Amino acid sequence: MSDVRHVIIVGSGPAGLTAAIYTARANLRPLVIEGELSSTGDQPGGQLMLTTEVENYPGFVDGIQGPDLMGSFRAQAARFGAEYVTEKVTRVDFSSRPFVVEVGTTQYRARSIIVSTGARAKMIGLDDERRLLGYGVSTCATCDGFFFKETDIAVVGGGDSALEEAIFLTKFADKVTVVHRRDALRASKIMQERAFKNDKIEFLWNSEVVGLEGDKALTGALVRNVHTGETSTLAVSGLFVAIGHVPNTSLFVEQLDMDEAGYLLTGDGTRTNVEGVFAAGDVADHTYRQAITAAGTGCMAAIDAERWLEAQPHEADIKGTPADW
Repeated sequence: MSDVRHVIIVGSGPAGLTAAIYTARANLRPLVIEGELSSTGDQPGGQLMLTTEVENYPGFVDGIQGPDLMGSFRAQAARFGAEYVTEKVTRVDFSSRPFVVEVGTTQYRARSIIVSTGARAKMIGLDDERRLLGYGVSTCATCDGFFFKETDIAVVGGGDSALEEAIFLTKFADKVTVVHRRDALRASKIMQERAFKNDKIEFLWNSEVVGLEGDKALTGALVRNVHTGETSTLAVSGLFVAIGHVPNTSLFVEQLDMDEAGYLLTGDGTRTNVEGVFAAGDVADHTYRQAITAAGTGCMAAIDAERWLEAQPHEADIKGTPADW
């Protein structure tokens, strides 16, 4: 069992690493448990590790590779004293103090916790999907739409998110085909009206994407009619999967309050329902899901945690060596 730390950060995307930078500069010596590479696509650095070119993060005029951006975040936090454990958290206990975070058989204890485990986009489940992610396949129109100027692209899904992505993508693409496995959309009426009125949007009903074509980049999607079984190739250079997101909150069930979709609920900044536990990034955000907004809430969580620690009566000076409770 380790000594009690001031703060443990669970997750290492833009939110977690920004929180690490701020807490490290405040001499809180944060421990970042950054996760490990898994078959589900989870890995240290979060979703940006699967992104090729990032052009909308401020300060990079010519853009930057996602892994390079996260590498810079990580190195900057380490420069100020952040420490890392490159493993996956297996259990947490927020029912007593100090809080306990377990990694296998190792227990880490902390006075405060910042949860920044993010959310993952639901994928179709095709063999080539991960291979072509960032090379024609995307889960974020706001992030990647600019790269598809004057091309034909497709959006998979039938809800509000899918239609929002399709409408946004018409700013760049010549044609956007919405592929939906039913003959009617699940989206709100107003979103349907907007999509139907857009001359650049076409609909492929009762259809599902069953294969992807392309070696180094996407060149087409194999589409199957769910009623007839007939398959055809949709010639597209971009495929945007918009069938929802899943927050990575299974660790916190029955410990932290969540909404119906599983996103952590926060109030008064980044505070959760447990005093001393804070949430930042996509794990508590089902609206924006951008690197810049995640980083912003990571900053907020770090400041919230520092101020909360300072206000605790049991230790006036939190800048020194952590004391066991």
